[in-house]
Amino acid sequence: MIPLEDRQETAALIDNAHAAGARLKLACEAAGIDLRTLQRWKAGGGLEAGDKRPTTPRKTPGHALTEAERQAILAVANESRFADMPPARIVPQLADEGRYLGSESSFHRVLRAAGQSGHRGRAKAARSVRPPTTHVATAPNQVWCWDMTFLQSMIKGQWFYLYLILDIYSRKIVGWEVHETDDAHHAAHLVRRAALSEGIEALVYKPVLHGDNGATLKATTVLAMLHWLGIKPSYSRPRVSNDNAYAESLFRTAKYRPEFPTKGMESLEAARAWASDFVRWYNFQHRHSGIQYVTPDQRHRGADRDLLANRDQVYIQARADNPRRWSRHTRNWQPVGPVALNPERDAMVHMPVENAVSIA
Repeated sequence: MIPLEDRQETAALIDNAHAAGARLKLACEAAGIDLRTLQRWKAGGGLEAGDKRPTTPRKTPGHALTEAERQAILAVANESRFADMPPARIVPQLADEGRYLGSESSFHRVLRAAGQSGHRGRAKAARSVRPPTTHVATAPNQVWCWDMTFLQSMIKGQWFYLYLILDIYSRKIVGWEVHETDDAHHAAHLVRRAALSEGIEALVYKPVLHGDNGATLKATTVLAMLHWLGIKPSYSRPRVSNDNAYAESLFRTAKYRPEFPTKGMESLEAARAWASDFVRWYNFQHRHSGIQYVTPDQRHRGADRDLLANRDQVYIQARADNPRRWSRHTRNWQPVGPVALNPERDAMVHMPVENAVSIA
């Protein structure tokens, strides 16, 4: 669309050229418009009123959301259980309950119109070094990662230490502990507990355990425990902060939860209680975006396949009920395949299971 001032200036230049003897059609072409466009401007008042298309009344599309549907979306989005969730998590969870109110974009539009489109959590933005060692998991208990983070106490200068072990395939937390000190004996004990709870001794291929280069995770006590359990240690590159991305992402999720005590933990018991609640929520309620919005426990048990198949049928039925609201196919709800920790090449993700956990 050409602004009114540009239309008037273009028309004046063409008229001057035509008055000087130029052919009208050639003058229009030199100005970058068609002769019929100039004729339409002059005949329809386009040089006085401008382009009327933006202000032309338009009928509401027949497949647009009704007011009742918009209110239903708002009501669901404002339920307490969805208070901290974006539409990308709300819609799949509703589909698991057999309900389809609208797509994620529909939720965003309705929330934006109601002035509720702000970020539903506490968050900032992101940043890119030589390819690290790669580990690929095609099933649970093939590749674990672990790390330790500080939990601030209400007493200035005092900290508690949260240790977590995460299965990168399912994103399930398979082990956690909170202590008053950072000690290698705590880390060794945690690995042993996680191995027992996951039945590692019965596995033919033991998991790889990836961690950073911290002194605690590389201590002789920890290495001896890993050797005894048959777990292969793996470490991030020196002075590289993002080689353990899954663990860092997990800690970020933990510390941006609405119930995270930003003013500090009252005591060791309070820190352990908070960690217990977080792990329970994360494993059994959190719809993880990296695994098609199923919970880590569902993925770990293999229940995600039936769940995603049912969700796909809900979407297909919703499309059949209102085909005009779908411009293309329904969303892809296929289960996520192999998961790579620091992938060097995409081809590595598709390697056989027996080679998948120890690629250097």
